[in-house]
Amino acid sequence: MPNDNLKHYLHLHIIVFIWGFTAILGALISLDALPLVWWRMLLAVLLIFIYIFFKKQSLAIRLRDILLLLLSGLIIAVHWFTFFKAIKISNISITLACLATGALFASFLEPLFYRTKIVWYELLFGLLVLVGLYFVIDASEPNFIENSLHSNISNTMLGVFTALTSAFLSALFSVINGQFAKRIQPTIISFYELLGGVLFFTLFLALNGQFTSSFFMLKTEDLFWLFILASICTAYAFIASVGVMKYLSPYTVMLTINLEPVYGIALAVAIFEAKEKMGLGFYVGATIILITVILNGLIRSRKKNE
Repeated sequence: MPNDNLKHYLHLHIIVFIWGFTAILGALISLDALPLVWWRMLLAVLLIFIYIFFKKQSLAIRLRDILLLLLSGLIIAVHWFTFFKAIKISNISITLACLATGALFASFLEPLFYRTKIVWYELLFGLLVLVGLYFVIDASEPNFIENSLHSNISNTMLGVFTALTSAFLSALFSVINGQFAKRIQPTIISFYELLGGVLFFTLFLALNGQFTSSFFMLKTEDLFWLFILASICTAYAFIASVGVMKYLSPYTVMLTINLEPVYGIALAVAIFEAKEKMGLGFYVGATIILITVILNGLIRSRKKNE
C-alpha cells in the first residue's frame, strides 16, 4: 500500500510538472492568444471524445446541465486566453507568479457562492499576496507607480493585470466546477466545457472575419507544439489527475498543485535563460505569494478536518 501511494504521488508530480510546461508551450507557439486557445480546445475536444468513445461512456446528461457546462466553458476559454495573452505581453515568470494568486481568489469567491463567512486569516493572506505582487512588479518594472500615475502602462504592468484576470477566472471556474463534479463524470464535464469554449470562440472569430485561409495555415512547429499542448497538457493531464485523486487525499493534491508556478518558472529560466531571469525582488515576491497560498490551503484543510 505505501508503495502504491508513492507511485500515485509521483504520478501527481508528473502531472503538475506537465501543467507547468503549458506556459512554455504558450511561449513556443507563434500564434496569437485567441487562435492558440481555439486550436488547443478544438484538438482537446476531439481527443477527449475519442477517449470517451473507446471507454464507451455516455454523453447523455440533462439538457440544463449541458447548457450550464457550455457556458462555464466560456469562462475557462477566456481564462486560457488571458493566460497566454499575459505570456505574450510580459513573460512566463511574471504570468505564473500572478497566476499563483488564483487560490486566494477562490478563498474569497467560495463564501459568495456557498454563503459562508470570510475569516480573518484569509484577509491577512490577501494583504500578504499584495505585498508579494508589489515585489514581483517592482522587480520587473521599477517605476511602475510613477508610470501608472501618468497613465503610462508598460507591457509588464499590462501583463500583470492580464495574468491576475486569468487567475480570477481560474478561481471562478474552479468554484463553479465544484458543483458539477458532485453529479457528473469529470471526462463528460471536460468534454462539454471545452466544446462550449470552442463554440463561443468560433462564433466570435466568425463574426470578426478572422477565419481566413491564413488562420488554418499553421507552421509545422506550431502544429507539433499545439498537439502536445492539447493531448498531453490538456486531455491526458486532466484524465490522469482525476484518476490520481481516487488514491490521494484532497490535502495532498492541493499542496502539490501549488508547485505548478515553481515548476513553470524553473522551466522558463532553464529554457529561455536571459529572457526569463528576474531580479532578486521578483523571487522574493513569488516566494511570498506561494508560501501564502500554501499556508492558506493548509489552514483551510485543517479546518475542514476538525
